[in-house]
Amino acid sequence: ERGECAVGVDGVRCAQWDAWVAGGGGSGDRRKGGGWGRGERPVIYVRWNDAKAYVSWLKRKTSLEYRLLSEAEWEYAARAGTTTKYHWGNSFDAGRANIGAKTVPVGRYEANRFGLHDMLGNVFEWVEDCWHDSYAGAPTDGLAWKSGGGCGNRVLRGGSWNYLPRFLRAAFRNRYVVVFRVNLVGFRVARTL
Repeated sequence: ERGECAVGVDGVRCAQWDAWVAGGGGSGDRRKGGGWGRGERPVIYVRWNDAKAYVSWLKRKTSLEYRLLSEAEWEYAARAGTTTKYHWGNSFDAGRANIGAKTVPVGRYEANRFGLHDMLGNVFEWVEDCWHDSYAGAPTDGLAWKSGGGCGNRVLRGGSWNYLPRFLRAAFRNRYVVVFRVNLVGFRVARTL
């Protein structure tokens, strides 16, 4: 069993990503920000492999157990103790999540009950799990599902700045190819306690 984890209050920001790249962090591209600015905006154009390399770098730099969240952990964190479509209720509220024409700086919207910002909207977030069409056979202990299915596609959660509200529900799942970059996708880190 993995045990408890701490979840990043926000997704990884461009400024954090840029520090990783400047420190020899690998294939990350500091130039791509969608033309919307960088700094406190969520990093975008992130491949799943880049997100994994970033958390490995954090582990080496801090000697702490950083990682991507499992899909189950992500949904638990996004729901923040609720059972509604969104952590604030069943009706979408544009004042609570970014579905505009571009990303916005992280933390602009009110946090959920767990103190986490932008779990819904702004950018999709990579999680550890391989894509499966259903939860049939999924781990029941909250761990990531790392086998079977299509591991060339990984799970994305949280919706994105250019998606309709129904795709920002806490239960909505999506997938994307691990080797592609797109301006809809970033990630958030967790730390095993």
